[in-house]
Amino acid sequence: MAKQKIFRIIERTKDNNKASTIFDYFIIVLICLNALAIIIASYNNLQLKYEKILTTFEYFSIAIFTIEYILRIWTAPLKYPNSKIPYLRFIISLMALVDLFAILSFYLPFIIGIDLRFIRMLRLFRLLKLTRYNDATEMIIRVLKKEKDKLLMTLFCTGLMILLASSMLFYIENPIQPDKFPNIIDTFWWCVACLTTADYGDVACITMFGKILSAVIAILGLGLVALPAGILCSGLLDETKKDTCPHCGGNITK
Repeated sequence: MAKQKIFRIIERTKDNNKASTIFDYFIIVLICLNALAIIIASYNNLQLKYEKILTTFEYFSIAIFTIEYILRIWTAPLKYPNSKIPYLRFIISLMALVDLFAILSFYLPFIIGIDLRFIRMLRLFRLLKLTRYNDATEMIIRVLKKEKDKLLMTLFCTGLMILLASSMLFYIENPIQPDKFPNIIDTFWWCVACLTTADYGDVACITMFGKILSAVIAILGLGLVALPAGILCSGLLDETKKDTCPHCGGNITK
């Protein structure tokens, strides 16, 4: 059956399927060359010098990525055999969205008028296609799905603390520095920067209570950054243990 053969080729190989292995390496090399093309295009002199080559390569890449995307949609029922809506399930999956955004940079100008810089930014999604061929990335995605509740709780606590701190700082510092802390939203951004660094540019608290509060924010920021890191590390260790034999310590082949 043609669909079954194509599915075995375009899906990441887990056996000695030579055609699938060749396809995987071809896509990986093509993605890496696209990354190189994006870098070259950022230099105006190189872009003008190799404009024809870059344009031809862009057309070639879009053709390959578009065909790949269509074939993956076509073979979705084989990827999700137990799903009643396999096509929709694939289209809304993370990797399918990455594939879609990777080719949108070419088709969007023909559909709607859009800023060229935004289109160029979409080309960066082609680099994310490499995650399909990386075991470590798959592991991280599994950990994020598993620990999403804990991570969302940490994010909520962080947002709540920043909102309270920015509101307090606004009422403390605004009367003294109305140009530096004009509203709660600008103060909110300052608090975010304070959580990850020591300060934000030339904006600093000058009142005693403002300095105390900003010091507390900076200290708490260390813990708040460490919380999601600890959750992810714990999840990664659990995932690693699943792939390790408890008797010999070797990797378990899936």
